[in-house]
Amino acid sequence: MRRAGFVALILLSLGVAGYAVAVYGLLPIGSLLHPEMRATYANYPAGIYAHVFGSVVALALGPFQFSALLRTRHVQLHRWLGRLYLGIGVLGGGVAGLFMAFHAFGGLPARLGFACLALAWLYSGYRAYLAIRSGEIAAHRRWMVRNFALTFAAVTLRLYLPAAVASGIAFDTAYPAIAWLCWIPNLVAAELLFNRTHHPAIAAAAAGLRPPSSPHVER
Repeated sequence: MRRAGFVALILLSLGVAGYAVAVYGLLPIGSLLHPEMRATYANYPAGIYAHVFGSVVALALGPFQFSALLRTRHVQLHRWLGRLYLGIGVLGGGVAGLFMAFHAFGGLPARLGFACLALAWLYSGYRAYLAIRSGEIAAHRRWMVRNFALTFAAVTLRLYLPAAVASGIAFDTAYPAIAWLCWIPNLVAAELLFNRTHHPAIAAAAAGLRPPSSPHVER
């Protein structure tokens, strides 16, 4: 990943994470949202706070897991951050997100979109975990790329919504479509740009994570 793109990824992820902390930590729940969404959040505060907290952890930690410097010079830190990312961010945020998807604003299309996002997020995280436990470094990286592309849906959703409203599209119309658009293009881009066969970054990641004395990572 080019340096400018990596910096932009960090800034966008941390920006949305910080926004979520400020909005859900300092303001009444759902105070900046559509009235119907606010009512839903008020009815399920545990679900929304668990989802927000998990997503904040994933957004804050995820970009740094792709740092070659962290992987090569601070392997143990990389592994511990990965455990926090998958265990708290993806697992906690994904399960809560799946629950909240059944109560999403926008009717059945939005609920299906967010439910599929939560399931894909959980599944890709699980596959990334299985791969690293088996010492399959290249497979682990591919699944982590897919997983963070889904994590990044929290960012793209917040880019698409104001853009749609500014272009004159009604919120009620835009939101169900964005429930799908916030993550499917991310996943396609991840496959086309970063998970291509023989992509040099995959080989570099494998070399950076694998201990010199063993073909498998420490378990």
